[in-house]
Amino acid sequence: MPKIKVEGGYKLSGDVKISGAKNSAVALIPAALLSKNESTIYNIPHIRDIDYLIEILKLLNCEVEVIEDTLKINTKNLKNKPIPDTLSKEMRASYYFMGALLARFKKVEICFPGGCNIGNRPIDQHIKGFEALGATVTQKKSTFLIKAKQLKGAKIYLDIPSVGATINIMIAATMAKGKTVIENAAKEPEIVNIASFLINMGAKIKGAGTDKIVIEGAEELDNGIVEVCPDRIEAGTYLIIGSLLGKDLNINNIIVDHLAMLLSKLKEAGVEFKINKDKITINKARKLKPTNIKTLSYPGFPTDLQQPFTTLLTQAEGTSIIEETIYESRFRNTEYLNKMGANTYIDKNKLTIKGKTKLYGSEVVATDLRAGASLLIAALIAKGTTTIDNIEFILRGYEDVINKLKQIGAKIELIP
Repeated sequence: MPKIKVEGGYKLSGDVKISGAKNSAVALIPAALLSKNESTIYNIPHIRDIDYLIEILKLLNCEVEVIEDTLKINTKNLKNKPIPDTLSKEMRASYYFMGALLARFKKVEICFPGGCNIGNRPIDQHIKGFEALGATVTQKKSTFLIKAKQLKGAKIYLDIPSVGATINIMIAATMAKGKTVIENAAKEPEIVNIASFLINMGAKIKGAGTDKIVIEGAEELDNGIVEVCPDRIEAGTYLIIGSLLGKDLNINNIIVDHLAMLLSKLKEAGVEFKINKDKITINKARKLKPTNIKTLSYPGFPTDLQQPFTTLLTQAEGTSIIEETIYESRFRNTEYLNKMGANTYIDKNKLTIKGKTKLYGSEVVATDLRAGASLLIAALIAKGTTTIDNIEFILRGYEDVINKLKQIGAKIELIP
C-alpha cells in the first residue's frame, strides 16, 4: 500500500486554492437523482469519495461525464437497483441514496453505509424521518429495505441536529405530498448548498441554514445546476498549517463567514492573519498560546477540525483542553502524536494537551480522515522524516493534497 513521506520543518509560502466541499459534494451527487433529466455540478473535488459515488450512479444506469471539475449526470435511464455492500461500505455518504431513491421510486435497498471509524454513528434520525414521511424500514443483517406506497409531508423533530439526517429527510421530502417541517435541523453551510440545488430543480424549500426547514412537496423535479461551495474544512486545515509554517501563505477561494469560529480560536491562540474578500493571508505565529475548544454543531467549532487543531495546540506554550461532543472516538490520532513527541492524555470525552513539545519524524498510521490530516500537519512541523500509512483516508477528503503542499514548499512525496 502507498504511503506519504514528509520531511518536516520547511516554511510554506505561495497560494493554495481551496476545492469544493467534500461534505457538500457527496450529498449533491445523490440529490441529482431527483432530476428527471440532466444535472450539472460545478467545482467538484477530485477525491476518492466522489469516485465511489460515481460508481453507484453508473450502477443505477445514469450517464456520467466528468470534465475537469464539472460533473454532468443524466438520469433519463435511471433504474432502481440494490446498492451492494461493496460500494456502500466505502463511504458514509452512500446513505444519501436512501432519501433520493425513496423520493423517486418509493423504494430503496442499500447496505449499511461505511466511512471513518470515529465512534458510534447511528442513522436512527434518518429512519425516524423516513418513517414520519410514511415509509416502512426493515433491516435484515446489514441491509436496509425502505419503501412506501406514498410519501406524505410530516412534522419531524430531530433529537439532535444531525447534518446527514437533515439533508436525507430534506431530499426525500421534496417529492412527498404536502408540507414537511424539519425542526431542530442542522444549520451547516453544506445544507444550504444542497437546498439551493433542489430549489434550482424546482423544489420549494424555505429555512435551510436555520433550525426549521419547510419543504412543499413536488410531483417531479427537472434539470438542476449548482456549484459546490468551498470546503471550509480543507480551508481550516491549511489555515492551521499556515499558523505553524506559513510565510505570507495565501488561502484562496474561501467563504470567510464559514470559518468564523476557527478564526476566532486562531486569534485566541495568537495567530495573525489578513482577510481580503475570499482570501486569507497567514504567517507562522511568533508564540502560540494555549486555548480550550469544545466541538459543537455549526456555527460552533467543527468536529472535523478538532484533530488538526490538536496538532496546533501541541506547539502552544501551556495546557489546552479539547472537549469532543460529537463523536466519542475522535482522539485516535493522539496515540501517534504522542509517539512523535506530543504530551496528551484522554479522560472520557476530553483531551488535555501539554505544550510546547518538539515533534520528531516517525512511522504513523492515519486511523480516519481528519486524524490523517492531524498527522500530516505534525509531519510538516516535525524534525526529520515521517511516513504516514493508511493514506487512503486522507485522499478521501483532500483534493490533490500532495501537489498542493509541494507547490507551497513542502518536502512531501507519495511512496509505493
